[in-house]
Amino acid sequence: MSPEVPRRSLFAAGMGLTLAGLGLSACSDPTVTSTGNGGSNGNGGSNAGGGGTSGNTVKMADVPVGGGVIMQTASFVVTQPTAGKYMAFSSVCTHQGCPVSMISNGQIICTCHGSAFSVKDGSVTSGPARRALAAAKITQSGDSLVIS
Repeated sequence: MSPEVPRRSLFAAGMGLTLAGLGLSACSDPTVTSTGNGGSNGNGGSNAGGGGTSGNTVKMADVPVGGGVIMQTASFVVTQPTAGKYMAFSSVCTHQGCPVSMISNGQIICTCHGSAFSVKDGSVTSGPARRALAAAKITQSGDSLVIS
């Protein structure tokens, strides 16, 4: 007869593995995550690796139409809801302050608790968040966007 393992022990072990995985991903070097609208433009789910960014700057060509990029080191997300229209928001989820972590199907998603925000205006499309992502200022400089 095997000893019973309390549910809390299993939950704690599972959370430990999850946190360890998050810690490893936090140690990686990408500065920008670029994701499009399901991959139809070749950027869906790819990692731009920082080639098009410097601090709070991102190359316009690196922001896919219908998607966007998450600027890991600058705490911003830049989107291009329609061709030639760029938007920028804080990458900090308004629910509990986790960083948003992906962009998919026209939504900026915080995987901490499942909140989703529109790439068009940062409004909440799915809770638990109740407030939109804070808008940021975009200034064009040649072929780049400077976010502040």
